[in-house]
Amino acid sequence: MSYRQRAKGCILTVALSLVAAATPGVALAADGPPTLIDYPAFLDAGTLSLNGTAAIEPQSQVLRLTGGGYRQEGAAWAAQQIDLTRSFETTFRAYLHAGANKADGIAFLVQSAGPRALGSWGGGLGYRGIRQSVAVELDDYPNPGDPATDHVGVVLRGNPDYHLATAPTGIPLYGTPFSVRVSYDAPTHALTVYVGGDQPTLSTTVDLAGEVGPTAWAGFTGATGDATSTQDILSWSLTSPTA
Repeated sequence: MSYRQRAKGCILTVALSLVAAATPGVALAADGPPTLIDYPAFLDAGTLSLNGTAAIEPQSQVLRLTGGGYRQEGAAWAAQQIDLTRSFETTFRAYLHAGANKADGIAFLVQSAGPRALGSWGGGLGYRGIRQSVAVELDDYPNPGDPATDHVGVVLRGNPDYHLATAPTGIPLYGTPFSVRVSYDAPTHALTVYVGGDQPTLSTTVDLAGEVGPTAWAGFTGATGDATSTQDILSWSLTSPTA
């Protein structure tokens, strides 16, 4: 390789690094599965579509879905759609705190209704009514029909009154930051949720592409009712080994 070719290669590498650094939510991974979404912190809205009460808190650099007020609902969606015919894994940290009686919870969603999608407050968890969706909810308030005070559930078609699957979280969702990992294996339609550790908390089978469509927006919703809390997403990444 000539000196000129090596110089061009160095310039290209630097240019790609600068693009990645200047684009919130986009990462260039040198090794491992491609990172489609990467927010180690939320410096600004960047490539997120924010709806309802959802906002970026500049001082704490968190995505705040609800701010402790009554009957709030917020939603945030990444601009880059994901391919639901392929496997993916998403990891995030959440912090539900500073409220009156704690409520109602948050959810990770894939949905094809669009980047302005927003559901209802209270037990609707911010996603009730988003019909083209599959939600993984983290619910800390015992609404009618809920299996436990703190539970994880998989919900289809924006109807939190009916759960495809539920399980106790095993840890309190309110008061202390916790980590969640959601893994989806597209060939087998296996959806596995890990809350607060490396052991599966919930496993079920759902065809995401069949329920939602081949591509979808990924993101979060949260809501309060007559009981409230501040509900933050501290960090978020999503990778797809077959992207």
